Amino acid sequence: MNNTITIATRESALALWQSNYVAAIIEEKTDFKTKLLPMTTEGDQRLEVTLNKIGGKGLFLKELEQAMLAGEADIAVHSMKDVPADMPAEFQICSVFSRTDESDAFVSNHYQQLAELPAGAVVGTSSLRRQAQLLSLRDDLKVKPLRGNVNSRLQKLDDGGYDAIILASAGLKRLGFDERIRSRLTAPDWLPAVAQGAVGIECLQENHELATALAKLADDKTWQCVRAERALNLKLEGSCSVAIGALAHYHIDDTISLKAGVFSPDGTQTITAKQQGYDPIKLGDYVAEELLSQGARAILDLSQ
Repeated sequence: MNNTITIATRESALALWQSNYVAAIIEEKTDFKTKLLPMTTEGDQRLEVTLNKIGGKGLFLKELEQAMLAGEADIAVHSMKDVPADMPAEFQICSVFSRTDESDAFVSNHYQQLAELPAGAVVGTSSLRRQAQLLSLRDDLKVKPLRGNVNSRLQKLDDGGYDAIILASAGLKRLGFDERIRSRLTAPDWLPAVAQGAVGIECLQENHELATALAKLADDKTWQCVRAERALNLKLEGSCSVAIGALAHYHIDDTISLKAGVFSPDGTQTITAKQQGYDPIKLGDYVAEELLSQGARAILDLSQ
């Protein structure tokens, strides 16, 4: 096996931060050297429309996966919330690192929290999950699409196009924008995206030796929680075109609790379920079944 691992990564500042973070861990804890292969993906290029209309978050992975298949890269580093639950058979997630802040951030230049926004205020997000939860809490707000990297989204706020925007807290913190977070939107009242705040490594299924070596770097508690959330998402056939939130916690007795919600895009319908167990896959399936038994499929189909 080659002693240098080539890491395929998107070219955004956040993606490069994540890839450099993973590269440093690999070089510190293994005998491998690393080098980055920055790439532009279709998801980065097509900013004129929302992701759910052009194929979902998988558009951030396609070019990176093609680089692995072509032998140009050995692994790819992703924000796990961008990795579809239904992955192509040729690939696997071989390591997930310790989750940081899984919350969403309320970012504004004039208001400290969501409740302070005046009626009719414009809030920027292109996430259906965030839109649905915003409208469920404040149906008097106007939600306006917002895409681009973290820096460009913040610039659009600063240019006056929005009264507030919603971003992932982890991304802001990783790029040194902690001070832009006015307040955090947290469970149980607000649910993050599946696997939000976690960074993982994707590699080829056939690359057993490399996958085994990198699996030793994983944070097991985070990985078990991410597995539960992704199992739920897979059962619900979740994608960018539906509004699903989920958050798992690992407990001292080695059990995992999972709360999840399904939301209609207009915020008028919300279904939640919660359960605790030992097996992350069974737990994710169980909570998904609970949501489906309450009528989640009708909401999910409405969102497609």
